[in-house]
Amino acid sequence: METIIQTVDLHKHFGRVRALDGLNLEVHRGEIHGFLGPNGAGKSTTLRVLLGLARATSGSATVLGLDPWTRSVELHRRLAYVPGDVRLWPNLSGGETIDLLSRLRGGASDDAAYRQRKAYLCDAFDFDPGKKGRTYSKGNRQKVALIAALATDAELYLLDEPTSGLDPLMEAVFRREVLAAVERGATVLLSSHILSEVEVLCHRVSIIRAGRVVDGGTLDSLRHLTRSEVSFAADGVDTRALAELGAVHDLTADGGRVRFGADSDRIAEVLPVLGALGVQGLIITPPSLEELFLRHYGDTSVRAGGGAASGTADGEAAGEPAAEHTRRRHLLGARGRG
Repeated sequence: METIIQTVDLHKHFGRVRALDGLNLEVHRGEIHGFLGPNGAGKSTTLRVLLGLARATSGSATVLGLDPWTRSVELHRRLAYVPGDVRLWPNLSGGETIDLLSRLRGGASDDAAYRQRKAYLCDAFDFDPGKKGRTYSKGNRQKVALIAALATDAELYLLDEPTSGLDPLMEAVFRREVLAAVERGATVLLSSHILSEVEVLCHRVSIIRAGRVVDGGTLDSLRHLTRSEVSFAADGVDTRALAELGAVHDLTADGGRVRFGADSDRIAEVLPVLGALGVQGLIITPPSLEELFLRHYGDTSVRAGGGAASGTADGEAAGEPAAEHTRRRHLLGARGRG
């Protein structure tokens, strides 16, 4: 399987702050890869390194087989990027901004296929391209970046909290169009803390904490690490047989229902016992990525006093060197920050 993105022992320091601390990430061609972590975990810093907007302190990163720091111009012609905080030129219309972003990537804004695709996406996202950038809400600014990215056939889409500001209907449109892009052969790295979004879209996920990947794999392979919630009507049920099972945890009776957690990879041991008890109103809720987050972060996702968590704020605020900050502003100026 071809590797599109690979980082090996990637470190990024802003002074004494370690934004990335030995990050190992691998994304394969044709997949939607979820990049999960709360704010401050290192997601945005990773994307800046992959985009060539920040230089790694040590370690290596390749994107589409290229070094993003030395081959950034070539690389940006083959990928599309959507940030979570989009800023626009105030006096350009949304349509003009979309066209300009296409030209900056090397595309032709007068190409018939591009114009058709742009019109389709504007309609799908219920977006008026004729208004000036200064009039747009956060959601509409986000739509500009999404339409600009999806209107071109990029090999790789780097999406950093892409649905920030979108309503649920537009989130559904986003999911549909991302899946369509993958069907056309694209690869997607989706950075998000919206777990339901990742659960619906992603083939594999990597969970990042304090600047390094702490777990990853397919959703099924990760879910076995957590417990399914099981409940049923308590009337007349003797639960002693359940309590003796090693796969059953925290067995309680409350509000007329029996509830317990069951190891997801051992649920088959529990079902015959439930059948023998003749339980009624059985509900089994599989574990979600929310539980995976809690397993890794608990109440310590943001630690007082710095560490990697505080190093993933905007690079400039975290002490980013002036040369890197200037490069970031230059490359990112029309590519999301506007």
